Amino acid sequence: MNKTCLILIFTWLASPPLFSADAWRKLTNGNPPGPRNAHTAVWNGEEMIVWGGINTSFLNTGGRYKPATDSWTACSVSGAPAGRIGHTAVWSGSQMLVWGGFYSSAGNVFYPNGGRYNAAVNTWSALSTTGAPVNRRFHTSVWTGSEMIVWGGEHNTSSSVGSGGRYNPATDTWAAVSAIGAPAGRKDHTAVWTGSEMIIWGGTVAGIPAGNGARYNPTTNTWTAITTAGAPSPRATHTAVWTGSGMIVWGGTGPGASASTGAIYAPATNSWTAVNQTGAPPALRGGHQAVWTGSEMIVWGDLLISGGVTTGGGRYSPSTNSWTAVTTTGAPEARYAASTIWTGNDMILFGGHRSAPPSGYVNETFRYTPVGEELFITRAVPGEGVLILSFPSLVGRTYTLWRSATLAAGSWTNTGLAALAGTGGALSFNAPATALGSQFFHVRSD
Repeated sequence: MNKTCLILIFTWLASPPLFSADAWRKLTNGNPPGPRNAHTAVWNGEEMIVWGGINTSFLNTGGRYKPATDSWTACSVSGAPAGRIGHTAVWSGSQMLVWGGFYSSAGNVFYPNGGRYNAAVNTWSALSTTGAPVNRRFHTSVWTGSEMIVWGGEHNTSSSVGSGGRYNPATDTWAAVSAIGAPAGRKDHTAVWTGSEMIIWGGTVAGIPAGNGARYNPTTNTWTAITTAGAPSPRATHTAVWTGSGMIVWGGTGPGASASTGAIYAPATNSWTAVNQTGAPPALRGGHQAVWTGSEMIVWGDLLISGGVTTGGGRYSPSTNSWTAVTTTGAPEARYAASTIWTGNDMILFGGHRSAPPSGYVNETFRYTPVGEELFITRAVPGEGVLILSFPSLVGRTYTLWRSATLAAGSWTNTGLAALAGTGGALSFNAPATALGSQFFHVRSD
């Protein structure tokens, strides 16, 4: 029996996984939407839907990206809302709901309207404006399971609002959000949905970063103040994600500086817990992105560093209160106001305005796979001159076999064996071990 086979099978049974690095991949799909930034993106369970934004003009175009086929489909523009930025978009379970925003030509025009996009039939329909909130930009929207709640934002260039509305797509009607006990009017704040309440935090109030917020219950149409004891320092253009039990606030811009701090708010106890700063990414400017994976928060975006701007991010685990760096190998060049979504397996990033030369609007698509999302060999069986490597697979993934004579970082090489498409079951590579001449192998999903 070939000695290399024996060494490899022993190594796999006796050692931890041999490859655990995270990875970026630039997708080479055709026909994405045109270059843009300040657009919105939602995930419908199968596709990322991108809409709006700005390039040399305000855009009312968009597209749907399907990771399973690595392909884009254009969104119809027939009946679409006018081009805009500063709007919001949520996924209702069957439609993308777009509302608000503005465009600027001879002067700023703030929109008091929106649209519903049905991806199944590629059509738009208008949202009723009867009883709708006053026109605004830089507001927030959340989806409750039955309604879209719009709140806050800027009504004109000098007036923030502390009002909002609840839109029911089933009846195409609006209901006002109570102003009693609501936070002061603000823009560039965050909002998350907990399953029963919307939590508003931070933002800019009368031009000054805020360090407060409140919880809104749509069932009772009432507000409850959030404690400020232990809260993060005042900031705007930060990010916030909901973990299932807490809201993680991170980054943003505070008085005179960007923030590389954050905290977790637990509504059950109305308390804050500081996010550990050890290993955290450097200060992230406004415009960075954050997604929740189910176990970690991934933050990504432009970094403010001495002498210029670069790119970077980190992964934060609230269960261990610890950070893990996000690799920059193969990552997008520094860019501002891109969009990201979480698919359940990967973070997809689209567009933005590239900061470094050649600077400008881009329509590139990148996929980031964190640690644990690459699937490892679970069974290896030596044969006569052939090594059979079996592993679990996911539909929509493509798998390649990599080899190395050592476990040193950067030593892995693609074997060149034909890639295998995931089926949801076990797959196997038949590797001619003697020809490959390697002791270690791993399977990577692209």
